Amino acid sequence: MILEMTRPVQGGLRQERKLETVSNHLANANTTGFKKDVLSFDAQFKAQLNKDFTQGAIVTTGNPLDVALGSEGFFKMETPEGIKYTRNGNFSLDANGILVDMNGNPVMGQAGAIAIEAGDIQQGVFINEGGQILVDNEIVDTFDIVTFADSQKLKKQGQNLYVYDGETMDEIAPETIKVKQRALENSNIKVVDEMVRMIDYNRMFDTFTKAVLSFDEIDSKAISEVGKLL
Repeated sequence: MILEMTRPVQGGLRQERKLETVSNHLANANTTGFKKDVLSFDAQFKAQLNKDFTQGAIVTTGNPLDVALGSEGFFKMETPEGIKYTRNGNFSLDANGILVDMNGNPVMGQAGAIAIEAGDIQQGVFINEGGQILVDNEIVDTFDIVTFADSQKLKKQGQNLYVYDGETMDEIAPETIKVKQRALENSNIKVVDEMVRMIDYNRMFDTFTKAVLSFDEIDSKAISEVGKLL
C-alpha cells in the first residue's frame, strides 16, 4: 500500500511546485521587465526551471531616464557582488550623477558606469534606438547591452537581476538593439492565464491529497481488522 501512496504523493508535490511558480508569477505581474518561468519535470520527476524571455509590452512613462529594450539583450549592472543583468530600465541619477537602478546599482555603458550631470536632464537628454545617450547632440556614453548564446544560464538573483552562470567572455552583442526612451517593458505575465493555471493546479492538488487520505484510511482499516481477527 505504501508503494500505491507514492504516486499521489509525488503528484501532489509536483502540483505544489507548480502552484509556487504561478504564485511567484502573479506576485510579479507588475514588476518591470520580469520574465516568467517554465516548469517541467524529467523522467526522475526532478524539477526543471527555464526562463521565458518573451518580450513584454512596452508602455510610455514620459520619464527621460526610463528605458525599454524592444529587442533581445540585457542592461549590465555593477553590483557589490559583481556584474549582473536586467531588463528593468527604470533608472535615475544618484547624488554623484551616476545612472543607477532602483537598488542604487550603477548602469554600465561602453566607458564604464554611466554619468550624466543633473543639469543635462533639464536641458534634455536624448537616447536613440541604438542606446546612445546624447546631450546637446553630443554622445555622452552608450548603454552596454549584451546577450548570451545560452540565455538559460542566466539565474534570477532577486531585485529583478540575473547572474550569468558562466564566463563574462560569453557576452555577445545582440543582433539587433532597439532602445526606447521614456518607456518601460512590462512583465510578460498574463494574469488571466496564470489564474486559470492556479485553479487547475489547486484542483489537481486536492485530488492527489484525497487519494493519499483514502489510502491512509484503507491502511488504518486493514490494521484495525487484522487486529480484531487476532
